[in-house]
Amino acid sequence: MKKVAVFGNTGGGKSTLSKRLSEITGLPLYILDKVQYQAGGIEVLPEVYKRAHEKILETDRWIIDGLGCMETLWMRLNEADSLVFVDLPLYVHFWWVTKRAIAGHFKAPEGWPENSPILKSSLSSYRVLWLCYKYLTPKYREYVEQAQNTKNVYHIRSTQQIAQFLELIENNTNFGHI
Repeated sequence: MKKVAVFGNTGGGKSTLSKRLSEITGLPLYILDKVQYQAGGIEVLPEVYKRAHEKILETDRWIIDGLGCMETLWMRLNEADSLVFVDLPLYVHFWWVTKRAIAGHFKAPEGWPENSPILKSSLSSYRVLWLCYKYLTPKYREYVEQAQNTKNVYHIRSTQQIAQFLELIENNTNFGHI
């Protein structure tokens, strides 16, 4: 486990999971929302984002959390040796987006750029939730099914499995052979 892609629908706890995974493994964490957006939620130019993404992929150790853009998504999944697909029931994602929207008025959400617009970003998350579930999640499921023969695949389908996954990693002392 040296190159880990953490992905799935919005509001699934990917950033929190990725942060903890980085703490356990010592792998550097790259949160794509912080690469793709500046403070205040301002998007960087696509070329700037893609160049930064390429530089991360060129390194030999990383955890990359998030979607980024479709073009870089599949490159990242192909380059990763370990895939962590957070695929919780849709109602959990919906609830967690709602909790994040409420809590975000008091404390910045985990993994978001500084001063991100909470309301605008939350409304966008609700829209993305359904679109991702309908169009992207089936492609993710197909990809991880095929990748099981060549990569370490962790398909997380419940909130309990998040804790179980982190415990598994924490209890394993030889991270190169998970």
